[in-house]
Amino acid sequence: MSLIWVCGVDEAGRGPLVGAVVAGAVVLDPSNPIEGLRDSKKLTPARREFLYEQIMEKAKAWGVGQASPAEIDEINILQATMLAMKRAIEDLTVRLGAWPDKALIDGNRCPELPISAEAIIKGDAKEPAISAASIIAKVTRDRQMQILDRLHPQYGFAQHMGYPTEAHFAALKEFGACDEHRRSFSPVRKVLEGLTA
Repeated sequence: MSLIWVCGVDEAGRGPLVGAVVAGAVVLDPSNPIEGLRDSKKLTPARREFLYEQIMEKAKAWGVGQASPAEIDEINILQATMLAMKRAIEDLTVRLGAWPDKALIDGNRCPELPISAEAIIKGDAKEPAISAASIIAKVTRDRQMQILDRLHPQYGFAQHMGYPTEAHFAALKEFGACDEHRRSFSPVRKVLEGLTA
């Protein structure tokens, strides 16, 4: 009898005002367990980085997908999140060599998939595969923000990771938006409208 492969799926970056929304998908290997998996938000950056490397090394398969700021502006953040999750699972299938049998999705809805899928609220605290996916998504997006910070140091992206902090709003008002800002998000739109008023 063949093994049933279940992948966990989670995203990072729905709330920020800048950058892509990133999703991770992970099929864990029961014969190669990873200790300490939990919701990425409850881990220190150093611990996330350590577990990220463990997942890369020990998981049966993993995948990453994202939707760009332009896609977020075009189809809205919810649909862009679903798209990123679908892309993450598609990326995972390349490494797994087949579609997983089932996807466990963090949250209350699932992307359209050709496999069985189940949405689990607070799944990143309940299912180790979703916890692993949350770590993959968070570390990947944080690394993207570090790169963006080097390209646009005036915004302080490395400090606030693109979230709507006072410092981020102050930089937006002073410098306007960069190409990676999500112009459809009302806080960005309001600041930009104020600059042109």
